[in-house]
Amino acid sequence: MTIHSPNPVAEIVTFTLAQGVTPDAFVALSQDSEAFVRAQPGFMVRRLSCGADGRWSDQVVWRDMTSAKAAAEAFPKQPFAAALMQAIEPGSIDMRHEDILWQMAA
Repeated sequence: MTIHSPNPVAEIVTFTLAQGVTPDAFVALSQDSEAFVRAQPGFMVRRLSCGADGRWSDQVVWRDMTSAKAAAEAFPKQPFAAALMQAIEPGSIDMRHEDILWQMAA
């Protein structure tokens, strides 16, 4: 039995882009998911970043694990999802959900 803490949850998805997909094109595809993500219960913040090694990170903070898991289950069923997934190198995706134990902002 999994016990969910009352902490906010970080959803962290790392991946590489498929051959021929430009960063600008991928950002545009990601922006197509904005309305869906914003409308999900428990959504707090989202960041998309890319490292010097070409690995990307899509980070979403959810109010709780229930919200994170519900959004993760609904995401692939959305109209924008197929194009977004085709832009990612197959087999390069690593997704995890982690309790946020401490945070700091400016």
